[in-house]
Amino acid sequence: MAEYDNNNIFAKILRGELPAHKVYEDEHTLAFLDIMPRAPGHTLIIPKKPARNLLDVDSESLAHVIKTAKKIAIAGKKAFNADGVTMQQFNEAAGGQVVFHLHVHIIPRHKDVPMKPPASAMEKPEVLAEHAKLLKAALAE
Repeated sequence: MAEYDNNNIFAKILRGELPAHKVYEDEHTLAFLDIMPRAPGHTLIIPKKPARNLLDVDSESLAHVIKTAKKIAIAGKKAFNADGVTMQQFNEAAGGQVVFHLHVHIIPRHKDVPMKPPASAMEKPEVLAEHAKLLKAALAE
């Protein structure tokens, strides 16, 4: 397996070198909106500790990511009045991984509404800002 690349886009977000619409952060994880969402509220959860993917992450970091994913899933379902939530996680290029820093996708879903294709369209920053505000409010309740 290839080594972790400290210059991947999520590592740059963690270091503050690239902007992100952050919705939650704690000592171990960061959650922010996907800039090419498959549905409104599509959020990514990453560990702060470097990990390429599920195949090399330490168990403690993975546990924190899953705990944060649950918080975001509950908040996303509430904030977007969703009927359900899709959780996705990909490993290595053959498994569909594009950014090689462990991340979990949490996507609020509505019955009979298909998700947009992956990486199909960048969302407007003002829309992402509003979605981040809705998620933060749901997390605060």
